Amino acid sequence: MTTSITEVETNGVERIPDADRTARPVDLFRLAFGGANTFATCVLGAFPILFGLSFWQGLAATVLGLVAGALLLAPMSLFGPRNGTNNAVSSSAHLGVHGRVVGSFLSLLTAVAFFSISVWSSGDALVGGAHRLVDVPESDLSYAIAYAIFAGLVLVVCVYGFRFMLLVNKIAVVAASALFVLGAFAFAGDFDAGYAGSFASTSDPLFWPSFVGAALIVLSNPVSFGAFLGDWSRYIPADTPRRRVMGAAFLAQIATLLPFVFGLATASIIATKAAKYVDPAAPNYVGGLLAISPGWYFLPLCLIALIGGLSTGTTALYGTGLDVSSVFTRFSRVQSTFFIGALSIAFIFVGRFALNLAQSISTFATLIITCTAPWMIVMALGYVTRRGWYDAEALQVFNRRQTGGRYWFNHGWNWRGLATWLVSAGVALLFTNLPGQFVGPLGDLANGTDISLPVGLGLAAVLYLVLLTLFPEPRGVYGPDGPRFVRASDTPVPPITGADDEPAAQPAAAL
Repeated sequence: MTTSITEVETNGVERIPDADRTARPVDLFRLAFGGANTFATCVLGAFPILFGLSFWQGLAATVLGLVAGALLLAPMSLFGPRNGTNNAVSSSAHLGVHGRVVGSFLSLLTAVAFFSISVWSSGDALVGGAHRLVDVPESDLSYAIAYAIFAGLVLVVCVYGFRFMLLVNKIAVVAASALFVLGAFAFAGDFDAGYAGSFASTSDPLFWPSFVGAALIVLSNPVSFGAFLGDWSRYIPADTPRRRVMGAAFLAQIATLLPFVFGLATASIIATKAAKYVDPAAPNYVGGLLAISPGWYFLPLCLIALIGGLSTGTTALYGTGLDVSSVFTRFSRVQSTFFIGALSIAFIFVGRFALNLAQSISTFATLIITCTAPWMIVMALGYVTRRGWYDAEALQVFNRRQTGGRYWFNHGWNWRGLATWLVSAGVALLFTNLPGQFVGPLGDLANGTDISLPVGLGLAAVLYLVLLTLFPEPRGVYGPDGPRFVRASDTPVPPITGADDEPAAQPAAAL
């Protein structure tokens, strides 16, 4: 039976019944694009200017980061239709039924970070716009009330679940896009594509570190969806062509050029007309945007903050509440969503009123992709070597508190995938270079350029394939057609036993 929009979703991470899987790739596009077509993305889009790049240099960094991130993200959309569950549960096939908690940890980290950025940026814009429109005081109390109301609205949408969230994003995609286009008219007179930035030439020793750093900030946005795509694509039928599912995920990120370029262009105007707001020591993009906006655009700006922030907040929080309910099975999806929501709201207030928020955003974003990208490589290469074949029942062993099955490996841990993730993420952290915030012990080897991402991606790809070749996985995990590119061992697969003692159903065939 299909869940209605106004009915609270009760599905957890168990496999979605075929009868309920009525979503289409275009719905995945709406959710992924709607979750990124927001004010929070505009804030990230302003970072190339904050890093001193010119408009055209910033645009090049934005396109580079966005395309690279979209290509990395697209394969993550395939696990939901294939297995009918979220990506953390699907990762059991490659990290083991216990090792899947790595995906849960990454989704929690990402959700709290981007939910916080969404509430902070949208709340600041609402208060600032209200101050200019009706003279609402810009006090800590005003900000606190705005954050609380906004976070509460996001929590309500997440509790209702997938169908209601899909409705919100359908509205948000059209409304936010129209308001961003309207912004092009609002700022057309002040925009100068010749904005030169801080670097006289690309030979400046700080140029390439700034360019790469800006691209990484942009890339963090699509990568942040890696652990979440399965939350939404699990409602897409298993027989949907892979190219359509991956295409929807890829194009959703490319479409975010709209808010990214909006942030980039308006930041260049702020740097010219209200330079104090882009002071590297204390940047305030939201305040600068309000300072340069014409009066008639204040209300549309507030609507962007409200509509877009709801999209980002719901897409981040929904998936984490869903996943926590699978780790702590005594909690339902609704209870877990309330729990994670409360923790996130507490973090929002601490981060906004007790910490230096502006300097933390780039650190959060870079560390998230540093840890998440190797995990995504393991998942993508695992999908290729398995020929897209998975045993949907064996994936649920952890959630049912059982033991055994195809993905039990070594007491529930697949050390091949885990070692790849740990080593690759750890080495990548050593190469991280965020001046004034976080510089790893090897961060200066590339003349100050942050090369943590290519190091992490390359190492993960090589190490995982080497481990699969030298230490073959059991033949039973590969299905009837056997492995692709790697070898398999004849290690027997233990039967599933435990809490439910349910017999294994027929696994889903490869797409």
